[in-house]
Amino acid sequence: MSAPYVGRFAPTPSGSLHLGSLLAAVGSWLDAGDGVCLLRIDDLDTTRCRPDYERAVLRTLDTFGLRYPETVIRQSARTATYAAAVTRLGASVGLFHCDCTRRELSGEGESCCLKDCRDRRCDPTTSSLRADLRTLSPVTVIDRSLGERHFDPLTQRDVIVRRRDGVHTYALATVIDDAEQGVTDVVRGADLLPSTAWQVALQQALGLPIPRYLHLPVLVEPDGSKLAKSRRSAALESAQSLPQLRQVLRWLAQDEPPAAIDTASELLSWMKPRWDPARFAGSSVITLEA
Repeated sequence: MSAPYVGRFAPTPSGSLHLGSLLAAVGSWLDAGDGVCLLRIDDLDTTRCRPDYERAVLRTLDTFGLRYPETVIRQSARTATYAAAVTRLGASVGLFHCDCTRRELSGEGESCCLKDCRDRRCDPTTSSLRADLRTLSPVTVIDRSLGERHFDPLTQRDVIVRRRDGVHTYALATVIDDAEQGVTDVVRGADLLPSTAWQVALQQALGLPIPRYLHLPVLVEPDGSKLAKSRRSAALESAQSLPQLRQVLRWLAQDEPPAAIDTASELLSWMKPRWDPARFAGSSVITLEA
């Protein structure tokens, strides 16, 4: 018998929510069905995240009828938990400091260490900390929309778990939080799909359960650029909650709610039992009209 559904939505309060954020929030909330969708604040990077942004995010979610259990985890308060996880990780896979720069990695289109950092002593005060994943076994995860996703330890050979500024990475923090909160299903944008392999690897290394995954199509401009970086990434407006929710449902190929529905909460309640991810299966992007 499968465990009760536990999902989560984890916004980063570094600015206002936009239509792309709304699509991810609606998809994760509806997918929970009769289960529960938790709210988690991904504020690891305290240089970008601000309390006023978080308050705005919470107000917007409430205005759009997206209600969550009262207990909200903030990742910025869990540094000690992540540090302990790094120690546990070091007992199962190798850890090494890496001084590859972001510019070097992006220039090669690479996420893994490019040089011989694992074989020499990099200065830990100016280096990131990586987990060497090469001793792990290959893993295949079936994404509910996009099919098989593979972790190959010979290709995806290492991953950063702590940045050079001391901040623990999203890859590490999210697998720890998902496990502690009993998350059974991860629903998020397809732009995060590349990180899935490394998260599965960390779950394997730490002996954590691997949740089911569903990656939603991401809104992009006609030139392929992400909505979050374009002129249409304007903050959501409470006065537009109903038309914007209806638009999100159309993008996700869901049933059109009756015109008589006049509140966001009523619309989402009507939609929840009718939610059907099969309608956008295989789609990783939604291209907006010019």
